[in-house]
Amino acid sequence: MDVIMLPGYWLGSSSWRDVAPIVAKAGHSVHPLTLPGLESRDAPRAGITLQTQIEAAIAEIDANEGPVALVAHSGASAIANGALDARPERVTRVIEVDTFPVPERGPMESEFPVEGDDVPLPDWSAFSDDEVKGLTPELRDRIRAEAVPEPAGVTTAPVELHDDRRHDVPLTMICTAFPSTEYRPLIEQGHPWMKELAEFRDITWVDIDTGHWPQFTKPVELGEAIAAALA
Repeated sequence: MDVIMLPGYWLGSSSWRDVAPIVAKAGHSVHPLTLPGLESRDAPRAGITLQTQIEAAIAEIDANEGPVALVAHSGASAIANGALDARPERVTRVIEVDTFPVPERGPMESEFPVEGDDVPLPDWSAFSDDEVKGLTPELRDRIRAEAVPEPAGVTTAPVELHDDRRHDVPLTMICTAFPSTEYRPLIEQGHPWMKELAEFRDITWVDIDTGHWPQFTKPVELGEAIAAALA
């Protein structure tokens, strides 16, 4: 199976480098993407929107003829769900890593400070203890060295969805900083952020005890969980 791996905010394809070989060893063709605007710190980010990145994911789906799975970390959930909405007949599974399918929404303000067209990776103090769990000083330095500012147009864009067939595609939720036991009550309570997730008809829950960046803190466990979801 062709497995398209979408990195979260600030990161490129290299963020999957310790995970992708494990998935590939299970017999899959792995395609880690660097999304538009994340090519380098000097890359132009003006005019890049969420739809720009969704179109890049759609193009990767279209470039492969066989069944496709989407793996999305963090902020890439909106990209994965947008691409799934555009190509529900091509995607056989979606795997969300410490994130969830984002529901429709209007334009919003970035939750992180914006500098012109950029949303730089903030200081680690901006994240909760649960999110940074397992991030040693060395791993924090590694992420900081690889991080590229996210295009502001990605973090503030509206989300529009059109094809309800996306809800028939099996979904695996790999929960790390936010465990599965905390999602379920929110779904039952009808929390607005859970509206889209609640519509999926086939959800598998997987927990890995670590923080928000398991591709760095527990890459083996994450790779094995992705491979198991694709089996």
